[in-house]
Amino acid sequence: MTYGVRITLLAFCFFACFGTASARQTQSKVQTAAASAAGLKNPSPELVGRLTKELSLTPEQAIGGAGALFGVAKSRLKPEDFLKVANVVPGMDGLLKAAPKPKQEGTESTGGTDLLGSVGSMLPGKAGAIASTAGAFKQLGIPPETAIKFIPIMTKFVDLKGGAGVAKILSGALK
Repeated sequence: MTYGVRITLLAFCFFACFGTASARQTQSKVQTAAASAAGLKNPSPELVGRLTKELSLTPEQAIGGAGALFGVAKSRLKPEDFLKVANVVPGMDGLLKAAPKPKQEGTESTGGTDLLGSVGSMLPGKAGAIASTAGAFKQLGIPPETAIKFIPIMTKFVDLKGGAGVAKILSGALK
């Protein structure tokens, strides 16, 4: 074999091995993501079913959106009040964990949603709760006109499961 043929063969082997290793890493990442999505399942089937049916969402969107709003409620309520809400919503921990994490400020992909989220807590009514979760809803691909409809559905669900008093606690936190 000539020197040029050896170099060509060596380069071919290098790229073939690198491509195989890269493909295995990608496959591993896909399998990990699929496993975590499968592990996520549906933490609150009844609530998620209502959201998906009434808002024409995917289960992932419904779970993430509900989790984001329950996260807002948790941050605004006293622990004992949030516990009352959490006790009537099956799978609350799973919903909270499924909420999209806010993107880091200064990244190109935020599109200004971090600023909107920080200003959101100052807005009155449903606009404040939705604005503070704007980044999460954007990451989930949920338009604002659909996001605003989450609150009455979630409040009605909590009312049916825990009564008007618990629903009032939730609705007060999301105002």
